Amino acid sequence: MFGKRGNEGFGKVGAKAPGMPPSMPAAPSGAMERPAAPILSEPAAAAPRAQPPAAPARRRAPRAEDYYDTKSQVFSALIDTIDLSQLAKLDTESAREEIRDIVNDIITIKNFAMSIAEQEELLDDICNDVLGYGPLEPLLARDDIADIMVNGAGQTFIEVGGKVEESDVRFRDNAQLLSICQRIVSQVGRRVDESSPICDARLPDGSRVNVIAPPLAIDGTALTIRKFKKDKLTLEQLVRFGSITPAGATLLQIIGRVRCNIVISGGTGSGKTTLLNCLTRYIDADERIITCEDSAELQLQQPHVVRLETRPPNIEGEGQITMRDLIKNCLRMRPERIIVGEVRGPEVFDLLQAMNTGHDGSMGTIHANTPRECLSRMESMIAMGGYTLPAKTVREIIAGSVDVIIQASRLRDGSRRITHVTEVTGMEGDVIVTQDLMRYEIDGEDANGRIIGRHVSTGIGRPHFWDRARYFNEDKRLAATLDAMEKN
Repeated sequence: MFGKRGNEGFGKVGAKAPGMPPSMPAAPSGAMERPAAPILSEPAAAAPRAQPPAAPARRRAPRAEDYYDTKSQVFSALIDTIDLSQLAKLDTESAREEIRDIVNDIITIKNFAMSIAEQEELLDDICNDVLGYGPLEPLLARDDIADIMVNGAGQTFIEVGGKVEESDVRFRDNAQLLSICQRIVSQVGRRVDESSPICDARLPDGSRVNVIAPPLAIDGTALTIRKFKKDKLTLEQLVRFGSITPAGATLLQIIGRVRCNIVISGGTGSGKTTLLNCLTRYIDADERIITCEDSAELQLQQPHVVRLETRPPNIEGEGQITMRDLIKNCLRMRPERIIVGEVRGPEVFDLLQAMNTGHDGSMGTIHANTPRECLSRMESMIAMGGYTLPAKTVREIIAGSVDVIIQASRLRDGSRRITHVTEVTGMEGDVIVTQDLMRYEIDGEDANGRIIGRHVSTGIGRPHFWDRARYFNEDKRLAATLDAMEKN
């Protein structure tokens, strides 16, 4: 079945070549990348990671060059033997089993001296190379990893529990790393090469991917993956992790339920997108939601969701669709809520206009370290768009559009906390007025260096959005929540 037409194959689905010599010359240096193009064109590669190998229990010793020489020979013989068009017709698990059978036969015929453990390791690596993302597969299979940072072929770091540590994962060379990056970005219709060395993409599960290749990356291709957990976090889980109190979580539910316009502010890796995903769970099922993102990451559970994604320019520098284009277009699509994955530039003005013209309950995230800095950044980004509005007019637009700012922070011990729930109340003169409903106060740290702190209420008994809560019949629950926060 898998033997190429006119050739004899290996394994249970093809006859062994009777006259095959006991050894073969080493494959050329590019042999590992040789199958990249035909594999990418096959449907079999469109759904990788269906059955990932188990995560290694301990760190492996660095591999010697002999291992890569052996793997190159086996891989080259496998590609010469297998028929990719037939392989593409199988599901991932069946294809993995067929590849393992053929590789076992190749190892036997070539008479490689390998232990059972080494042979299993080689089998897993080759299956990952053909059907998945090569050396990245063991890391992608682990649900405790938040970020994967590949700094060239010889160095890979991971973030576990808020702390960055070096992994034992290595690539054979920079060519193999770039080939895997090309495989990832091609699945969402993008490319990365010398002419287009920077690329944003995503994995099938929504995990964010950034690639920057030579000549911009001097020491080899740099790949960064922001992994999403298989089980999406909820506000209840954030309470268990100590990111917020139960009363604070109820307050966030009410804010989302009564269609307040929300901006989630935070630094890199502070959990902005995770928190946005949590809040969207409390949107009513009958609302029409349109999301605009650079790379589609949000995982909304409502039935009426339209997902939009920006597009980079093509090789001629044409065809780019920016975030501003998406937001402007989605205003013509009768949205009830507009959710912007991340606001980075002048598109903030279009989002504010949407919030201020009947699309209550819209949400977005922005990079800022405090709620006050978040307001200043929005003002700066509007100025970046070339608008010549007076500063007071810009601030009036912001104050009239944004209802609540939720500040997420990653503390120095690696923990993530919601540090402020701040509402925008209006203007006094030329200044935007805000008030905190809840904030996180740090008391110190324990013997292990973990931050000790607590969420405290500021004593506000009647928030600015009280009338909105009463309109949605949430005023009694809001009052009880504020009382519980103050008692705690």
